[in-house]
Amino acid sequence: MKALKTLKLCLATAALACSVSAQAADYAVILKTLSNPFWVDMKAGVEKEAQELGVSVDIFASASEGDYQAQLQLFEDLINKDYKGIAFAPLSPANLVMPAAKAYRKGLYLVNLDEKIDTDNLRKAKGNVEAFITTDNVAVGGKAAQFIVEQLGKDGGEVAIIEGKAGNASGEARRRGATETFAKNSQIKLVASQPADWDRIKALDVATNVLSRNPNLKAFYAANDTMAMGVAQAVINAGKQGKILVVGTDGVPEAKKMVSEGKLTATVAQDPAAIGAKGLRLLVEAQKSGKQIPVENEPVVSTVDSILVTQ
Repeated sequence: MKALKTLKLCLATAALACSVSAQAADYAVILKTLSNPFWVDMKAGVEKEAQELGVSVDIFASASEGDYQAQLQLFEDLINKDYKGIAFAPLSPANLVMPAAKAYRKGLYLVNLDEKIDTDNLRKAKGNVEAFITTDNVAVGGKAAQFIVEQLGKDGGEVAIIEGKAGNASGEARRRGATETFAKNSQIKLVASQPADWDRIKALDVATNVLSRNPNLKAFYAANDTMAMGVAQAVINAGKQGKILVVGTDGVPEAKKMVSEGKLTATVAQDPAAIGAKGLRLLVEAQKSGKQIPVENEPVVSTVDSILVTQ
C-alpha cells in the first residue's frame, strides 16, 4: 500500500494570500472557493488522485468566488515556492493571466481547471498551460434546455434563464447552450435571461421579478444549483410549485435532495471530483515528461460528461 502523503489546505483572504510551509508539497492546486459543494467535491477528487499517484499536494482556495485579487495574490505567492506544477481554476478568464504567465516562464507546469483562462492574452504574456480540463458547459446548458423543451411538449410556453456572473466563461457557455436549444424550438419563447451572480438570494429576487412580469411562465433554467434553489423558493412563494419547471446545474447534494422532494424539477450534475483528478493526473504526467508545452502549442482539452438528475 502506498504511504499517504500530507495534504494541506488554506483559504486566501482579500487582505493577504495564504502562506505555505517551508517544505512545499510536490504540486499545488488553486480552487475557486470551498464555500460551494462543487469545489469541495473537486478537492476530494484531487486528494484521492494524489494518493493513487503517490504524490503530495497543497490545496488552496479563495474565500469567495468574487475575491479576484486574493486569488491572484495567492498564485503569486505560490510561484515562489518549490512546487513542480500548479493546477488552477481561475475566478475569471483574466484574473490569473499574469501570474500564470510568470509561473510558466519560471518553468512551472500548469493545468487549467473548469474555468478557461484567456489563452490569447496568456500567450501574449509568453505563457501557456499543459491542459484544460472542464465540463462541456455549452452542452450542459443545452441538456437542461432540451429537458425543459421535452417536458413542456408540443404546447411549449414561456421560459427564463437565470445566468451566473456576467463575463464568467462557464456561466456564459451554459447560457449560450440553453439559449440556442430554446431558439431551435418554435413553441418555446425565451422571455427573460438575467444574471444573479451565482447567489441564492439574488436569484430569489430576480426570479420573483421575472414571475411578476411574466405570469404565464412555464420554466426556469438556472446556471448553477445555488441559484436554482433561490428560484425554486420564488416559485414556492408565488404558489406555483409543481406548475413551473426549475432546472439547475451542478448536482450538489442539497439540490439533489430538493429534486427528490419535488421542489426542484431537475439538475444537470457535473463531476467535479473527476475534473480535479484528471487535472492532477495530467499535471503529474506533464511534469514527469520533462518537457514544458511551447507557448505556441494548443493545450490538451479534456471534457468530463454531465448527467441529468430527475426525481
